[in-house]
Amino acid sequence: MDHFWLTDEQFAKIAPLLPNDTRGKQRVGDLRVLSGIVHVLKSGGRWTDAPREIYGSKKTLSNRFVRWAAKGIWVGLFETLARAGGPPSQVLIDSAAVNAHRCTAGGRGERSQSIGAPGAGARP
Repeated sequence: MDHFWLTDEQFAKIAPLLPNDTRGKQRVGDLRVLSGIVHVLKSGGRWTDAPREIYGSKKTLSNRFVRWAAKGIWVGLFETLARAGGPPSQVLIDSAAVNAHRCTAGGRGERSQSIGAPGAGARP
């Protein structure tokens, strides 16, 4: 079974969009890391659930995911893939797969105003 999500031809099309301005020790390959990130996001698992022997360390996966998000890499990838066309069922990006961290409800000491949360609703 092939564990990488993209063929070499597909990866060659998006490789120029990935940052290559790194310093320090030798990087784990972007195809390997990208496949590990997709594996974690698609399965809904934790970073530690990605097989290390296939995708690399959980720290590398999570760090690269966060760094690429901060640099806007993911937005660029999604826009490029959406412009590439193809059947709509393959172009769709489903927001239901995006999880919010538990801290997004509010800061320390604030009450959550989420739908269905205990005490949610109008404040007196």
